Amino acid sequence: MARPKELIKSQYETLAAFRYTLRQFIRFSEQAAQAAGITAQQHQALLAIKGFPGRDSVTVGELAERLQLRHHSTVGLIDRLVAEKLVARVPSAEDRRQVFVRLTSRGENVLEKLTSAHDEQLKRIGPELNLLLRRLAYVDGEKSVFFTSMPVGTRKR
Repeated sequence: MARPKELIKSQYETLAAFRYTLRQFIRFSEQAAQAAGITAQQHQALLAIKGFPGRDSVTVGELAERLQLRHHSTVGLIDRLVAEKLVARVPSAEDRRQVFVRLTSRGENVLEKLTSAHDEQLKRIGPELNLLLRRLAYVDGEKSVFFTSMPVGTRKR
């Protein structure tokens, strides 16, 4: 195995600044979810369902992958979301063994308010995140060791 390229101080500083900015955003997100009366994980689930490519519903397995949770943990999360009337289980028309999860109107309303708040926060910190991402991607005109060309959402656990 080839020896990794030696990192310079500015790369550590940029990575630390990037992680700090992400952590600030995550903290904002956690507090916004709490203010809306749900947990951060419930917010992530609502967003993963609504934002799933090509559909407004997901299977338990798809949601588990998006949230990087085990199947049984995802089932428990869905149970709590159903109890709060934020999502509903819908049996598949093609396969009776399969169940889809979709947002209820209450779930849609909660997610819309949270997404609006997150949009405002991202407008505030977006320029800084973009700058840090550009710095992470290239160092001295060369592709950085931190940069990957793997498309978003394709990494496995």
